[in-house]
Amino acid sequence: MSAASEFAIYVHWPFCKSKCPYCDFNSHVRAQIDEDRWRAALLADLDHYAAETTGRAVTSIFFGGGTPSLMSAPTVAAVLDRIAQRWPLDPAVEITLEANPTSVEAERFRDFRAAGVNRASLGVQALDDAALKFLGRAHDSREALAALEVARGSFARFSFDLIYARPGQTVAGWEAELERALALAGEHLSVYQLTIEPGTAFAAAHARGDFALPDEETQAQLYETTQARLAAANLPAYEISNHARPGAECRHNLAYWRSADYVGVGPGAHGRLTLDGARIATRQLRAPETWIAAAERQGHGSEERVVVPPPEHLEEVLMMGLRLAEGISRIRFRAALGQQFETALDAKRLAVLIEDDFLILDDQHLAATEAGRQRLNAVLTALLG
Repeated sequence: MSAASEFAIYVHWPFCKSKCPYCDFNSHVRAQIDEDRWRAALLADLDHYAAETTGRAVTSIFFGGGTPSLMSAPTVAAVLDRIAQRWPLDPAVEITLEANPTSVEAERFRDFRAAGVNRASLGVQALDDAALKFLGRAHDSREALAALEVARGSFARFSFDLIYARPGQTVAGWEAELERALALAGEHLSVYQLTIEPGTAFAAAHARGDFALPDEETQAQLYETTQARLAAANLPAYEISNHARPGAECRHNLAYWRSADYVGVGPGAHGRLTLDGARIATRQLRAPETWIAAAERQGHGSEERVVVPPPEHLEEVLMMGLRLAEGISRIRFRAALGQQFETALDAKRLAVLIEDDFLILDDQHLAATEAGRQRLNAVLTALLG
């Protein structure tokens, strides 16, 4: 599927029951939520973007957050119904909902499936109770295992997340946890390295010396162990942190990484649209109360709408596309930027990175090698200057 034919919609539900200490996403805890108001505001925001993207066939829909599994099934159904009314749906449209694996939320899975969701992404994060407590998760390993079984029986496709490089984690301990995960996994598994993000509770605790992450050598060993073990299980990495059996990749995230167009609705959501030949970046108001007030007042919650200058567009295409094992096809690159790699990039910098085995350039695509993806930030800095 080409980037031009991919068209995604992201729906952000900003509310959580509690804020995880590692999380820097736009998520908020509220004692009460008027879901009728939120449903109406989301529908209005969808109407706003539908007016300028008429006829685009939706290939994927993603409910992210926050914790979308705290939404009611009728709200999910209303959003999906409005999308179907405003846009044609691709026959193979992927509809994903992020969920926490608590017993309360797992009880809603079948209702979400009846509403139209066909893929679930569960934030398991660890299969060890001590690790879950450290990560601030509301579930224990028993609940996670039960929720995965419910997901398996409720959705055609499901995935779950794990976080590694936790304090005190050893390679042997992680190998054992991966083995347990593989026994539970379907066709997709997301595995993220724990990082300390500014402004999070972990950032303050780490600065105080409350905990230490594994050293760089151990982190590298954990990453290499992850890649090797999941590849051996026929779940190769199609992106730095995402593994799937061939053909089972998350279609929605592929649309992002391939620089396809997508609409983003809900507080803080970003979007990218190609309109009248220009690449447009949209950004929604971040604070929930500010966003919903704007959506009710003017029919949308957009804060910013700007044309992406060619240098920034180039950086985005490279930053996203080189995360993928498939890299960036010449056809997609030329369609996005109107140039070939050889004219858009500095030839000397590109040659050095190819010679040092961080990048591959052939007649089909530009891709990062495994070593390049492991050091992608440094590779991009070297490539772009």
